[in-house]
Amino acid sequence: MPEPQQFLAEALRRVQGLATDGIVRGPELSRRDRQLLTKRGFLIEIIKGWYALATPENDAGDTTFWHAHFWSFIRAYLSHRFGSKYCLSAEYSLDLWTGNSQTPSQLVVIAGKGGASTLKLPNATSLLIYADSKNLPTKAETIHGVQVMPLATALTRVAPSFFRNSADNAEIAVRLVNPNELIRILLSEKSSLVSVGRLIGAARHCGLTEQAKQLTDDITAAGLEFKESNPFAAPPRLSLGTRLNTPHAGRLKALWNQMLPIAANLFPESPKASKPSAYLKSIGEIHKRDAYNSLSIEGYQVTPELIDQIESGHWNPEANPTDQSTINAMAAKGYFEAFQTVSASIQEILGGQPVSKIANRNFPNWYRKLFSPSVQSGLLSAHTLAGFRNRPVFIRGSHHIPPPHEAVPELMELLFQLLDEEAPAGAKAILAHFLFVYIHPYSDGNGRIGRFLLNVFLAAGHYPWTVIRVEKRSQYMTALETASVKGDISDFTSFIASEMEASKKHGN
Repeated sequence: MPEPQQFLAEALRRVQGLATDGIVRGPELSRRDRQLLTKRGFLIEIIKGWYALATPENDAGDTTFWHAHFWSFIRAYLSHRFGSKYCLSAEYSLDLWTGNSQTPSQLVVIAGKGGASTLKLPNATSLLIYADSKNLPTKAETIHGVQVMPLATALTRVAPSFFRNSADNAEIAVRLVNPNELIRILLSEKSSLVSVGRLIGAARHCGLTEQAKQLTDDITAAGLEFKESNPFAAPPRLSLGTRLNTPHAGRLKALWNQMLPIAANLFPESPKASKPSAYLKSIGEIHKRDAYNSLSIEGYQVTPELIDQIESGHWNPEANPTDQSTINAMAAKGYFEAFQTVSASIQEILGGQPVSKIANRNFPNWYRKLFSPSVQSGLLSAHTLAGFRNRPVFIRGSHHIPPPHEAVPELMELLFQLLDEEAPAGAKAILAHFLFVYIHPYSDGNGRIGRFLLNVFLAAGHYPWTVIRVEKRSQYMTALETASVKGDISDFTSFIASEMEASKKHGN
């Protein structure tokens, strides 16, 4: 007779064969498989009759499960109900065109049949569907496997309030759209003529004077009259005249331009420089406390005694390499080696080398040092050290979804270009940490590297090494979440400033 684990494995294989991107309809499942996998935590019901494959480790309040399955479910559900006779509304089409990675609280869909309905989904999200076959675009495009309005069509149909309430998305869309496609839509769809003046004004607001002129000349040549108006209420986030090829770079630049003056205003001015030798000595003295707090923030159970053993070279692993104590020890060993490499980078900076150049050149080595002991001990696969992530990542407990992995190389290059610009050292340190974690270039270790970057840029401004205390973890994560989801860097800046003061009092 088969063992219970064999029954479970066979049920999983059957359901995986039926699922599409982890989503499966209830009627396709046998009652036995559904009950067994649901009971064991491998199958979670999204709505009645629709399930997602999961792992038993998912916590009840964990947001990552739904972030990971949201678009897979939307794609499968809408395709099942409507085939190709649907598309996202103009506003939500623009969300996807402009690289907005956050899971929407309510997604609005136009369908070719049926009435209006609202579907309640996990994590307080919902799907609003209404029938309006006349306003379905003649040709939809696909993002995340979901049908959306073409970019130019969505811009002509979006409500004027979008330019005020979602100014970053609107600005990115205006800088992305092909003006030839835009004028084609404006001239072919008479219902969109009311938006002509608004879109010409939007282009002029962004400094796209040639685009505004082209639109004006083409509309005038067609014998149509319009009144130009600027739909934006706030100044542009990006440089006048800048066009974009990808939305993610525009979003990062907009965050930088929005946050830099706030961080510069809130963070203390640079202190008087100390001697490089004295600064490096203070860093060496802070290692144990920094390692304990930084690793504890990430959930490792690391004691000061373990750090002492590793630092002195007296630690020798004898336990099973998959034992939790060994995992903790390998993390601590990697942190010690990375810390030494970061200290060497700071020595170069104190010697007069440009901080952005040194940080950009050396942070991949910090990452390798963090994880090399775990790889060499067999805890992690060697490909862990291969560089930036090659898959989506989701942050436990957060509503922020990092940009797609395809965008990471471009964003990391842009981040260090921005950090190379003239700006106050303290503000750079704040944004170096925040934007690195926002991009989340690695599958793991982003928080630790982000805190290293913070301190490297603080060192360039003669600020003391700052330890983020584990007892302040909740406040720290909340401030990061506010910056990531709401675009407000003020809480994070004030938090880092307060932790810097605490580090000074501790004797750093």
